[in-house]
Amino acid sequence: MYTSIRMDHYTYQKRLKAIWTAAVEKYKAGHQKPEGFLDEATVTELASFGLNVMDVFDYAEDFVDGGEPDFETFLMVCEARRDYFLTVQKGELSEQRMDSSKLPPKDSEMRGIVWLPRIIPKALAKLKGELPPETMYSCGGDRRFLKTNNIHAAEFLRVVWAYEDEHEKIADWVEARRDS
Repeated sequence: MYTSIRMDHYTYQKRLKAIWTAAVEKYKAGHQKPEGFLDEATVTELASFGLNVMDVFDYAEDFVDGGEPDFETFLMVCEARRDYFLTVQKGELSEQRMDSSKLPPKDSEMRGIVWLPRIIPKALAKLKGELPPETMYSCGGDRRFLKTNNIHAAEFLRVVWAYEDEHEKIADWVEARRDS
């Protein structure tokens, strides 16, 4: 288990807000590369939540450049990841990384739902902490899919967690949500 620092489970969301706020300000100030974006202590602290530099950098970058995802979405997505990390992974960071070149094409469909075959493996990799630096969960394409189907990014992570190996059930859920 990751134990290099003690995590305050009761108020960790306040620490995430401080990290987010500093990241947004740093990005606005011109630090627009992930290298050196966060200090070592913050990187270590994020690891205790099951997160990494890109989990913060990507969301700060997209927020500054396009106004979304907002802090609340960042927090909810981080919470889903943290919960999976602590519950399923027992606080152990994964050594594996998803191969982004093996993601289904952007125009792929499942039951006529564009992007669904692509976002499912991304959501699984996000839950497991296995996204490579070049791939973001809740990127612009993901957000288009989520908006079109009336789904929140964190909610989709929870559905993918619930039906991890049952993609047909994920599709059933998306269809029901879209049609509601």
